[in-house]
This record gives sequence, structure tokens and C-alpha cells, in this order.
Amino acid sequence: MSSQQPQPISLYPELDEATLTQVVEALETGQVGRLAPARAAEIEEARAQADFSRVTVPGDGGVGLDGGLWLHRDDRSRPLIVMPSPWVNLGWVVYVVQATLFALKGYHVLAYTARGFGASEGEVEVAGTEDIADGSAAIDFVAGRARGEISAVGFLGDSYGSGISQLVAAEDIRVDAVVALSTWGDLGEAFYENGTRHLAAVSTLLGAAAEARLSERTRQAFEDVLSNPDVRPSLEWALPRSPHHHVGKINRRGVPILYANAWHETLFPTNQTLKMFNALTGPKRLLLSIGDHSGPESPGIIGLPNRIWADAHRWFDHHLKDVANGIDTEGQVVTQIMWKGPIEEQPTWGAVTGRTERLYLSGPSNGGDGTLADKPGLDTDVVFRSGADTPATVANKIIFSGYAEMAGLPKVYPTDEIDRAHAGVWSTAPLPVAMKLRGVPRLHLTYTAQGPTPTLIAHLFDVDADGRANIVTHAPFTDVEGTAGQPVALDIALQATGYDVAAGHRVMLVLDTFDPFYGSAPVEGGTITVSPSEEDPSYLELPVS
Repeated sequence: MSSQQPQPISLYPELDEATLTQVVEALETGQVGRLAPARAAEIEEARAQADFSRVTVPGDGGVGLDGGLWLHRDDRSRPLIVMPSPWVNLGWVVYVVQATLFALKGYHVLAYTARGFGASEGEVEVAGTEDIADGSAAIDFVAGRARGEISAVGFLGDSYGSGISQLVAAEDIRVDAVVALSTWGDLGEAFYENGTRHLAAVSTLLGAAAEARLSERTRQAFEDVLSNPDVRPSLEWALPRSPHHHVGKINRRGVPILYANAWHETLFPTNQTLKMFNALTGPKRLLLSIGDHSGPESPGIIGLPNRIWADAHRWFDHHLKDVANGIDTEGQVVTQIMWKGPIEEQPTWGAVTGRTERLYLSGPSNGGDGTLADKPGLDTDVVFRSGADTPATVANKIIFSGYAEMAGLPKVYPTDEIDRAHAGVWSTAPLPVAMKLRGVPRLHLTYTAQGPTPTLIAHLFDVDADGRANIVTHAPFTDVEGTAGQPVALDIALQATGYDVAAGHRVMLVLDTFDPFYGSAPVEGGTITVSPSEEDPSYLELPVS
């Protein structure tokens, strides 16, 4: 087991828990004096239409699940929305405002806290078979109390609840539509990418569950990722917990699924969600936004105007109530472009990228940086030492950096402070026109490592005339075979991006060997040599519109 002690952390650092708790109390008592006028009016209208109650849902094996139920009093046939909680001890209360808004539109709503969190019994199984059975039990619970027929069922989850929602939809034929926010498609890939463990992400998840009751197998799986280079047992554990593993069942019924993720998602990086999205053959929609985990949808959690929650309502209105609101004819992919936030819509993910532009990595001249150009150039090695940190990092702080990005304050990287002795650096000339990056960049190169096997982290930057940079995207790579002294072919996909590089700026690739996001300690005492080759030239392939 790992000796590391993850620090307690909230996955929702700006969540106003006090206000959400007041909303619950107002729903129970009718006392709305402490709420804002608009919220108070919603509560009064909801209480006039439906009965709200705190409930205990009998989950799998008799485990009691804490919940809130909005149940309409008439015997009309109505759709039901079930909302499994995020990875927070506050549980279902996170959803109280949005659940009330759904109830106002005529839905029965059940929000419940996943087992092992908050006031729910049981242990955290991370979307295991027990959690899937709990989701089915939640449908049974409402069906047994509603006076009329349940006409359709939707599952909505943010973060942890989003994975559970997809898996319930795969196994329970009563689920007619899903909304999955800040979600995962392949849990194993979220933990382990290109031979590299996502240590900071796993540590953060453990810290966020500091007050939860993790099962021994769950804790072992997380701790193994942190402490054991052999991640095969954890990947085997993650496989059935990955919606992608069950995509055939979802496709057979054509379950409509709406996804929302952030470009700089640090817990469930975008590409693994794209993997699931692209595998779906039924109705689907993907919203990609500026920020990090659960940040883009967070304003809507407390009822502020939010395009992600607005689409969630439209998705269910169309697929559960047959409302002709046009969401079925709009583009499948909606992207918010960094950093000014223009919204673009495309019919499919394949249409996001218009073409690819290949930039070749060439060695430096006169001791400067290497170059990125449309043709191979100088056949000169780039050599740097492994083991030292540089200012080229994924983010200042997991999740929190994303909130700064949402506020229009992305991290600024001083590229002149990147020690070229510990990093390989390649740059374009200043761009004559803006470059619109849309899609998944790819990096192909051959390197030779002398000494301990390093992890390489590729960072793609947008650099202004003063050498100040913002990060566009990144990806790690670890040679799990450990072939020291032998050429290694690196061919990786960087995380998907939607980014405009302004005219006059440069695109910069920085390759170093340590990032706190991926490693707990640097691997010192070696060198990395990237050698251009006429037979197999190194290149960065950029997706452009």
C-alpha cells in the first residue's frame, strides 16, 4: 500500500453548500425567507405541484440510500429523472436546485447519494455491480410510489454519477436517455495513459473521498495505481466500470446520451470520453468547454444560467417527453473555443477537424531551440537530461487551474525560464495568420534514453512575442519495456483541443521528463536524445479547421 496520504479536497471548490442546504430545508418546510426571490418563487411553485420528501431508497442488498424525492400528486403518466450523486459527501443535495427545476417541468425526480457517501449506507464500489443495481432499485422505488404510470426514465449524473448513469442504462432497459456531465468512458485510460499513471488525479479522488467509506477492493485499486508500477490488476478492476466496455448494450437500444466535458479535464481527460462518444451509434451530443472537472456546469448547480444544464433540460424534454425543441437536428458536437469562448457547432466529431498540418521537428542551429516547420530541416540531435522539473507543467493545481481558465485567467508560462538542459524545445516561426486548432494533435518521434527509464511529457504551448505562453494541450508517455540505450518510437495522441493561436504567436512543443501531475518523484541520472531521421522523420501533426 502507498505511504502517501492524499490531502482532503473538494471536487467542487466553489460550491455553495450552505445555500443548497437552505433550499432543501425550504422544500421541506415552505419557509423561503432566507432564499433569493427567484429561488423562493421556484420552491413555492414546486411545493404547489409536487410533494417533496427526504427518502431512504432500499438499494442492492438492502443498503439504504439517502435521497430526495419530488413526486407529483396526480395520476397522470409522467417521465422520471434519476440523479445519482457526484463523488462528494454532500451527496444528492448537490442536485437540489436542478432537480426542483425538472420537477417544475412535470418530471418525477429522485436524487440519491451513491452508496458509501454521506448518509447512504454501504461502501464505495466505484460504479460496480452494486451501484448499477442501486440505479435499478431507484426506478423501482419511484414506480412503487407514483400514482400514475412512469412513461419514460432518464438518468443524469455529474462526475461519479455520470458513470453510474451510463452503466445503469447499459443494463436496465427501462432507461430511455442519459445526461453525463464531466464523465468517463474508459476508467482505465483515465488512470493510465500511454504507459503512464495519473498519480495526481487518483490522489485527488482519494482526497475527495476522505470522509467516504471505500470498500477494501476499491481502496486497493486506487492505492495500487499510486504505488505499484504494475497496474494490470487495477486496469482489470476498471474494465467493467468503463461505459465503453458496455457500449454494445447501449447501442443495441440506441440510448440517447448527452456528454459534457472540459478541454483541460484533469480527472477524466477528454480523449477517453471521445472514445466512448465516437463508439455510440444512437442519438448523441457532446459539449466541450473551457475549464476542468465539473467547472463548466458548476454555475448551473446553484441555478445560474448555464448552457450545459440548459442542454440537459432540452435533451430530456425531447427524448423523454417528445418535445420538438430541435436538439435532435442540431450538431452533435458543440465546442467552446479557448480563450475568448466562442461557441462552434459541428454535425459530427469527424467534422471538427478540417485537415491536419504536419510540422517536422528539426534540430537547433547556433545553440537555440529546435524548429517546427512544414519540411524536415537540420539533421541535428536535441539532447536534454532527465529528472528535473521545469516550468512546463500540466496545471498549477488540479481542478483549481480550470476555474481560473473559466474566469479568463489561464496560467501564464514564462518559456524563457524552461531550462533547455532539462527539456527539448521546438517552435514555429511567428504565425502569419491565426491557426485554429480543432481536434486531437499527434506527436511522432524517435528518442533514445540513457540511464533510468523516464516518463516523457509533451506540452503544446501558444507563445506570444514576449515569450509568455498558455498551454494548449499535453500528453505523457512512458516506455514500459524500459529499453535503455535503444531507439524508442513514440507515437501518441495529445488530448483533444479547441484553441485559436493568434497571428504573430508561435506554437511551441516542450518535451521534459517530470510533471507533478504524473510522477511522485523525478527519475534522475539519464539523458534523452531526439534524433531527426530522413527515413522516419519526427513530426507534430496538428488538427486545424
